[in-house]
Amino acid sequence: MRTIFHPSEMPPSGFYRVLTASVVPRPIAWVSTLSSEGVANLAPYSFFSVSSANPPVVQFTSVGRKDSLRNIEATGEFVINLASEPLMEQVNASSADYEHGISELDELGISHEPSEKISPPRVAESPIAIEATLHRIIEVGDSFVVMGNVVAVAVRPEFLAEDGLPSFADIAPLSRLGRTEWGLPPRVRSIDRPTRP
Repeated sequence: MRTIFHPSEMPPSGFYRVLTASVVPRPIAWVSTLSSEGVANLAPYSFFSVSSANPPVVQFTSVGRKDSLRNIEATGEFVINLASEPLMEQVNASSADYEHGISELDELGISHEPSEKISPPRVAESPIAIEATLHRIIEVGDSFVVMGNVVAVAVRPEFLAEDGLPSFADIAPLSRLGRTEWGLPPRVRSIDRPTRP
């Protein structure tokens, strides 16, 4: 017999823990933004995916109103830096509750570089940086789904495979699991999609 969790019978914080321990693994969007005053912000978000391929749109969810969300509302730009295994400690450290106006990039000594198309910087050591302009923000309960139009994807050359696409094995992406658990790169199996009978 299964254990049933009813959101109507639990506090939101308790059901949040059920959801985040159930929807696993979750890739991490390490989002860099600039405030209207030009202060760089960097924070990880584990509710992250692709919204559309044509046109290319990515999305992440901010649970509550955080600096990243406020900066995107003010400037309309952000970068999703892929979080890889060698950057795990820095990604985790950037999740701390820094005061507004403090740059996590500067406080943590995270190297950064200019973006190709937009103003917020990219994390220099991140294997892939997705530059985006604001498409829309959708308020859902206590959260905000931020969708961004992809204007450039910047891949460091050492993370490209022979076919010209990013190499999963070399990227070694991190993921978030439940509780305080993090996921490391999983075992990979290749299997072709079936054709119509």
